[in-house]
Amino acid sequence: MHPQPPRRTTHAYGTPKNLLVYDRWGGYGRPVVLLHGLFYDRTIWWPVAAELTGPCSVIAVDLPGHGQSAERGDNDLDALARDLAVLVRDLQLHRAPVLVGQGEGALLAEAFAAAYATRAVLTFDEPAFDEPAEAPPESPEPHEGDADLAGVPAAYRQFAVPRGDRRLRDAYRCWFSRGVPARAAKRPGFPHLRAPARFAATLRDLI
Repeated sequence: MHPQPPRRTTHAYGTPKNLLVYDRWGGYGRPVVLLHGLFYDRTIWWPVAAELTGPCSVIAVDLPGHGQSAERGDNDLDALARDLAVLVRDLQLHRAPVLVGQGEGALLAEAFAAAYATRAVLTFDEPAFDEPAEAPPESPEPHEGDADLAGVPAAYRQFAVPRGDRRLRDAYRCWFSRGVPARAAKRPGFPHLRAPARFAATLRDLI
């Protein structure tokens, strides 16, 4: 008989001005921090988190301005990585986390790993950049209408619907100052939604 995955609980961290809302599965073991890309939210991780069992505590965070997390005037990568580090520390799990970044969440995962102790980093669907530009792009990513959901089971497609608006694009322009995102014919592959159980097995190997 296979063990049942831990039940999901929802939590809020920080003050009203910098509030981060996150879901958590499990209360002990190594932290596994799941970061979504721009215009999505923490629910994009629900199918994978439901498959994770074992000695880990899974945390799926809404980025500022997404889902239930508060909007911020400044979404500086280093500052947000610092907030994540404080959140992980206050969970009192006493182990370096595994960071998983989908889409632009990969940029945050890498910024975290550059500054704080990290067990492993796994990224996918990260934005590709053309030559550096003097100014941030007007629109960071052409998400709307470009997501490639072929191969994603119908039951999971609801988790891969972008909810973009210009305010979000403007709020995250600082993330793209190093270059202009290259446009691809189709957006992400969503491997974590195509095969959640297989993706969860990959994460267990990193724990």
